[in-house]
This record gives sequence, C-alpha cells and structure tokens, in this order.
Amino acid sequence: MLARLAWPPVSCSKKMNPRLHGLVLLVVALCAAMPAHIRQSGDVAIDRTLAVSGEVTLFQASSGQPVKDASRVVLWLVPKGAAPAAESGPDKPIYRMVQHNKTFDPHLLVVPVGSVVSFPNLDPWFHSVFSLYRGKRFDLGLYEPGSHKNIVFDRPGASYVFCNIHPQMAAVILTVDSDYFGISDKNGRISIADVPTGPYQLHVWYEDATEKSLEALERTILLRNAGHSLPSVSIAVTKQDLLHHKNKYGRDYDPQASSPEY
Repeated sequence: MLARLAWPPVSCSKKMNPRLHGLVLLVVALCAAMPAHIRQSGDVAIDRTLAVSGEVTLFQASSGQPVKDASRVVLWLVPKGAAPAAESGPDKPIYRMVQHNKTFDPHLLVVPVGSVVSFPNLDPWFHSVFSLYRGKRFDLGLYEPGSHKNIVFDRPGASYVFCNIHPQMAAVILTVDSDYFGISDKNGRISIADVPTGPYQLHVWYEDATEKSLEALERTILLRNAGHSLPSVSIAVTKQDLLHHKNKYGRDYDPQASSPEY
C-alpha cells in the first residue's frame, strides 16, 4: 500500500536530495494518472474486469447429428441488480453493413441498443435496403452507387435485412441490450473481454434455431474471478431459409434481378 503524500513532500529546512525529490514527484504523478477503474480505497490497484470465454455446440434437431461449423452463435451478458454497466464514451462507433458484389458484408452484425449502422453501397448498381419483419423496421429506399444511409437501432431483437432489387441479398443485424457480447468461431469458441464482476443474465441467439429453444438456454450466472468460463451451450439447428422471401411490397422479385447488368 502506498502512503498518502502531502504537498510539499518535505518541509524541513535542509535542501532535499535531487534524486529523492525526483522520485517523489514520479510517485505522485503515477498515483494521479492511475485509471479510476483500478483504484480502490487505500490506493490498492485491483482490476475488476474479466475476460470470459465459453463454448457452443450445434446438432441437427431432426437427427441429433453434430454440426461441424459452429460459427455465428451470439452470447451476451445483461447485468443484473447492482452489476456495473459498461462505460459509454463520448463517441460511439458507427457500425457498417456493406453492399458489395450483391451481398451484405458481414452477414451477421451484432450491435448494442442505440447504435448507428451505416449501409454503404460499394456496388456499381442501385440498392434498396429494407427490414420489415422482426426487430427494427426500416426502408432506406433506392440509393445510388457510392452513397450510404444510416439507421439507429434502438430496440433489441433480430432485424432481417434484404434488398428490394436483388433477392439473393440477405443478412441479420442483432441488437442486444448489453455491451458484453461475443460471436462464436467455427470451432464454437466464444470470448468476451472486459466484463465487470457481478451477476448477469446469459442470452443466446442463433439464426438457424427456434425462438423457444433459445429462450430455454437463458440462465443467471455470477462472474467472480479471472479465467471464468461461461456455461457450455448446445443448440438444436432448424434451418431458416432467408433467401426465399417476398420483396417489400409482398410480391415476387423480378426474374431479371439475377442478371449481371441489373
């Protein structure tokens, strides 16, 4: 524990040794610069955030056979009770869902509630992005190559995103009520950094799973120490085909939409 230092550091009549004086100034400066989130009473430095990890597995709901690619599973932690919320900086990041080669990139985008998502059109064709199903409902209308439009995602849920011109374009924006979330890799591994200790509600989302099965996976967890592992999650896969959908008017797409010039 560092003793608290008064200023000036020495009040004796003798001149302080220059080296000692420099050392005292350095200690005072380091104490003042110490981040607030690791300062505790008595000036003991303790980091109260954790890096947590977990693992998910997928299996076919019809046969029980394992699914090799366990990517794109989302886990997020919602603080409960007195658990601290994430610090919000003055400038929140703007997320991007790019239109390129008649696809959305990324296919899955996870954002906290209140985030701004930009939709740049990097193709030489017009696009018309919309979402009229679950989550955030919006219609960006027709916009030209090289331009972009922004949307604020202000409600939790999965927004299924399409283009009103090109039926092969489909993506998902998952809006979560937390800043602590992670997306699994192909091996099913998930990590979430800088999570404060405390109780949380664990939520799970996967595109090819039923809402009821995902709700059954929710549970309360308590994070108390470093190296904490999240509970293992196993998800029954039921294929959801986003590509077979109507346009924003509820009609079939123009057959010419798949041509290279369109």
